[in-house]
Formats: sequence, structure tokens, C-alpha cells
Amino acid sequence: MLSPKSAETVRATLPAVSGAIGEITTLFYEKLFAARPELLRHLFNRGNQANGSQQQALAGAVATFARHLIEHPDRRPDAMLTRIAHKHASLGVRPEQYPVVREHLFAAIAEVLGDTVNDEVVRAWDEVYWLMAHALIAVEKRLLDEAGVPDGEVWRPYRVAARIEETAEVATFLLRPADGGPVPSSRPGQYVSVRVQLPDGARQIRQYSLSGQPDGGLQISVKRVAGGRRPGVPSEDPAGEVSGHLHAHVHGGETLHVSPPFGDVVLGDDGEGPLLLASAGIGCTPMMAMLAHLAATGSRRRIIAAHADRSPATHPFRTDLHRLTGKLSDATAELWYEDQLPHEDGLRRGGGLPGGEEGVGRRTGDVEEMAEVADVAEVAADPVTVRSGMMDLERIAVPAGTTAYLCGPVPFMKAVRAQLLASGVPASRIHYEVFGPDLGL
Repeated sequence: MLSPKSAETVRATLPAVSGAIGEITTLFYEKLFAARPELLRHLFNRGNQANGSQQQALAGAVATFARHLIEHPDRRPDAMLTRIAHKHASLGVRPEQYPVVREHLFAAIAEVLGDTVNDEVVRAWDEVYWLMAHALIAVEKRLLDEAGVPDGEVWRPYRVAARIEETAEVATFLLRPADGGPVPSSRPGQYVSVRVQLPDGARQIRQYSLSGQPDGGLQISVKRVAGGRRPGVPSEDPAGEVSGHLHAHVHGGETLHVSPPFGDVVLGDDGEGPLLLASAGIGCTPMMAMLAHLAATGSRRRIIAAHADRSPATHPFRTDLHRLTGKLSDATAELWYEDQLPHEDGLRRGGGLPGGEEGVGRRTGDVEEMAEVADVAEVAADPVTVRSGMMDLERIAVPAGTTAYLCGPVPFMKAVRAQLLASGVPASRIHYEVFGPDLGL
């Protein structure tokens, strides 16, 4: 894909660029936002800019793409490009924004690397940039066409039809199109972007996984993000601007601007092999959508739903997890809680989990009541294994041929992925979704 001369130059300069990429991207964003401050207010996630994770993601993407061009000149890194393109499409990124990024990125490269950046180096890395940019633009156009928004106008007003408190930190919002039109199609595991106007006038955007597929609407579940240090990011997180706004100000009847569903980590329609859905914390949202779809379609696959949380009280959709696994013919739930449980570790029991009465009679996962006595009895009969501590998949039998889907904090997914690889699950069968910039596993 790269011309021979450019490939030679990129190969020679890749170590220098990679070694300075963190400094380059930090300076790039400073230059970009100084010239175009509206991009920070209305497109980029201010929280990810504050904690440095967006810079890490851009650095990783550029370096990975360049290295791939050198090591595998006959094929593109389509998986990486597709993941980025889904994010861009959901944000409404436009082709005319790519030259703006190129201008400030190359200015940062020249400033950081100095005399190393001669005309030959600029031409070579310009080729890398536009190969990546044009590939992304093409994929993004296809995704927008498939979503029914070929003009790139992804924002559509939705009315908040209901709000349900799942836990003290997590609320579910049922959204219905304000124009009365049809709900866009989605696949289990996808997400939507939600744009809100904050008190300072900024229109900030966040992606939220669809946590269910209710008739006539979209369903998202949002955890209120507290500020502080988080594993896997270079600096302290500010408190979540958008999640805080939704929790404090959106109670029902308000209008939110929402994109069509996007996302490449989706439950496949084919295959009858075993499935493992492993999540931690709010990472359970796409897994619940997958589990609901499997139950609705009467899947007979062997399914293991594994979830880790701080305690039963902080575990969203706990009752729904029991209900849905109970509907499936060959599904089990494996739960780990960090807080020490007052029961025997590893005990297999029904819905009577520690604090289990808290979820009975509450709606947790769609917007329909499930307080019928028969439903509660059914939930209580569902087998589930509860353990104290961190998730350890070595304690359960992962069947041969398992396909795994992971979602949760990056350190959690790294640990679970390592456990799965050690148990013999091929890397090609392990899929993961990251909430925020993808820093890789």
C-alpha cells in the first residue's frame, strides 16, 4: 500500500516517531484546540482530554497503522479501522475534518522532532496519514449509509419516556423518537452516542451501550462517574460531566439528541458453539442486551454469564440476569463480589443472593414490571454461583470452542483475556468492548 520509497522512510523513522508519539499527540491537541476551540466543546470528550486517555488512543492508532503498513504491506488492519470508524460515525465526524487534523498533527511532529523532519519524511508520513484517513472516510460513509443518514446528520431527538433506578449509581433511560418515526435497527452489543448541552453551553457527547431492546424505543443505562484515580489511565479522572448531568437533570419527558446504533463488537447471528459473556461493573450493559436477545430467540447454546462487581447492591440488572439465564435451556450465571460475602464462598444457590430481596419487584433491564409472584418464584429457582473476590475463570469449566465477549475496565479485561488464553481459548474468539478510547489489551 505504501510506495517503496515511503515505506523505506517510515521504517527508518518509525522508532523516533513512536518514541515521541505521546509528546507529539499532546502538542497536537493543544494546537488543534487553540485553533478550533469548538471541537473541544462540542465534539471531543473533555474528560478523556483531561486524563490523557484520548492522547494515548490516538498515539496507539497512528503507530499501529504505520507499523502494520511496514510489516504487512499487502493488507490493511481492517479490524482496527472498523472500530475507529464506528466511533467516528456515531460522533458525526465529517470528511472535511481530516485535513484539519492533518494540519495540526504534522505541525506537532515537526516541532517535536525538529530537523529530523525533512521533506522526504513529511511526504512519507503524509502518505501514511492519508491512507488511514481515506480508509476511515470510506468505512464511515458505508456505516452512515447503512444507518440511513448518508448526509452525516446523525443527531435525532428522542423523548425520555422512563427512568429506572437500577442501583444507587446506575439509571436506565428509555428513549422514544420524538418525531414518532420508527426506531433504528440495532444488534446486541452496539451503542449510541448521546449529546447534551451542559450549563456552560458546551454540547458534550458520550457513547452508551444499548442495555436492552424494548419495543418502540432505545434503552441505555448510565453509571454516574465519580472523579478520582482510575486504573489504566495516566492521571485523575474528572467527575463525569454527561453522566452527572443525566443523573441530576433527566427524569422523564426531556429531549436528548441520540445517534443511530453503531459498534463492531456484536453478537454473531451464526454459530452454535458455547458463549462466555464476561463483564465487570457497568460493563454488563452490552452483555445484558446479548443475553436478552439469546433468551428472546430461544437459543440452545451453552452460555456462561460471568460478572464481577463490588457487591450485590452495586450490581446492575442482577434480577434480570437470573431471569434471563432461567429462560435459557443451558445457561448459568457466575458472580464474583469484591466485598466479602457472609455466606460460603462458591455456594450454588438460586435467586436468594445476599441482599437478593432488594431486586425483587423492581424493574431492572426493560421497562415492564416483573413483580408477579410467578415471575419472582421463577427467578428464585435460577441457579447461580456466587463467590467473593476478583473474577477467576480458572474456577469454572470453560467449554472447548467457546467464543467470549468481554466488557469492563481495561485491567479487568486484560486479566480475563489472559485467563481465557491460558485455558485454550484462541485470541480470535475473544472480543472486547472498551468504554472510552481503545488503548488495546
